[in-house]
Amino acid sequence: MRRFRSFAPAVVALVLVLALPSESAPADKPDPFGAACRSTVIGSQVIAHCFNPYVAVDRVRLHIECARWWDIDSDSAAVETEPARTVRLTGRCWKEVRSVWFSHQRAAD
Repeated sequence: MRRFRSFAPAVVALVLVLALPSESAPADKPDPFGAACRSTVIGSQVIAHCFNPYVAVDRVRLHIECARWWDIDSDSAAVETEPARTVRLTGRCWKEVRSVWFSHQRAAD
């Protein structure tokens, strides 16, 4: 019984702290953002489609890394993907494609 009395104030304090509403809780949730992109590599060419399901405009860029050391990697210009829209991006290497990825940036209001 004595051990319970020594832990009781700590347990009550922990429950009160966890039960208090936090004013920073809504700010901790990030706004949903970012177009969903998929790519297809056919030989040395890359075709990508990005769909933006969110309200914020997403500036999407396609980045291509070529397999050969002498082949020039490429980055596309930023394409504004408006809400509920799909955009198509393309690029290529002279020979094989090593990797493809996308970058996203919020458009200025």
